[in-house]
Amino acid sequence: MPKNSLSITDNRTGKTYELPVEQGAIKALDLRQIKASHDDFGLMTYDPGFTNTACCKSAITYIDGDKGILRYRGYPIEQLAEKSGFLEVAYLLVHGELPTTTRFAEWTFQITNHTFIHENIKHLLDAFRYDAHPMAVFVSTLAGLSTFYPEAHKIRDKEVRSRQVIRLIAKAATLAAFAHRKSVGMPYAYPDNDLSYAGNFLNMMFKTTETKYHPDPVLEKALDVLFILHADHEQNCSTNAMRGVGSSDVDPYSATAAAAAALYGPLHGGANESVLNMLREIGDVKRIPDYIKRVKAREFRLMGFGHRVYKNFDPRATIIKKVAYDVFEVTGKNPLIDIAVELERIALEDDFFISHKLYPNVDYYSGIIYEAMRFPVAMFPVMFAIGRMPGWMAQWEEMLEDPDHKIARPLQVYTGSEERKFVPIEKRK
Repeated sequence: MPKNSLSITDNRTGKTYELPVEQGAIKALDLRQIKASHDDFGLMTYDPGFTNTACCKSAITYIDGDKGILRYRGYPIEQLAEKSGFLEVAYLLVHGELPTTTRFAEWTFQITNHTFIHENIKHLLDAFRYDAHPMAVFVSTLAGLSTFYPEAHKIRDKEVRSRQVIRLIAKAATLAAFAHRKSVGMPYAYPDNDLSYAGNFLNMMFKTTETKYHPDPVLEKALDVLFILHADHEQNCSTNAMRGVGSSDVDPYSATAAAAAALYGPLHGGANESVLNMLREIGDVKRIPDYIKRVKAREFRLMGFGHRVYKNFDPRATIIKKVAYDVFEVTGKNPLIDIAVELERIALEDDFFISHKLYPNVDYYSGIIYEAMRFPVAMFPVMFAIGRMPGWMAQWEEMLEDPDHKIARPLQVYTGSEERKFVPIEKRK
């Protein structure tokens, strides 16, 4: 019977070590016993970008990149996108189970009634320049919320934590919409508690002079699905930031601001904008073959294709492509969709992309949908952050309750100088 262990022979010393394997992993600290000499620090791994390092154990999201599987708490993303709603998925991520009718009603009521923000936050919003990027405003106001809820520092109190989780999920949409209204010089549209989460966000974004805003049900559903698809995605850059900053036991508003700042980067939350820029650069389906040739010549990357995790297909991309056509039935077809579909068809029939396992990811179609729904490009990463908020909250709470939880403190491989003696400035060459 094979042992659940790994035997390692250190060719420097000839010694053999046996390390236990648990859930397909070895503990990094077990490598520390492998030393070339008595005063050696011990072996460690070098893994830029954490491409093969597990930083935690998590029961929230499961991904099988080779098979194109994404599950929240065991439920396939396809089923959740079709049969569930964003607030129900948020409850699932935070609490671990789908809610009963009673608990879902309570959860919805709590979030709906925490969508309003303190009036003083508007003074913070007004302090930004007229052309401030909405994501920068969103990050700043998230951090600012900690000053309004000083109790949030009691992170070991579960009841206090639960209140902050509800507040952050509820107020994220309000802060995002207010950041947009500030950037376009429009008066703030306050939350309407009669509407759904997605419908209320559309209200705060686009309401003008009407007494009552009535969101289009197709667009409302599409936005709800988009939020679900972005709700969590394992240990990505922003979630890693949430856990890393949160590991210092800081309040959740500060940790969430750090996560949102990570999402601000073009390699993370801004990827769908890059897809739009690429499609506009192509400009016509006739120019696609030439563009493909240049990609294969490695002049540039094909944006929206490939993923660090998914090596077969991104299941979210399949769902979002259908959502795109539902939206176009209401908004009219975005002319970029024809280029996107043809580019996808040609690329997926090309051995180069097949052999490199380059398939459309969730960002490939999301930007086209957002643009058709009249969301400005600057709002794309902010929309991502709204959807990701329940995932960040779930990951944060899971980290705090983990008995193995420690403050994040990675090691490094030092490549600098050996000890040097200080030379006075007048004697330096």
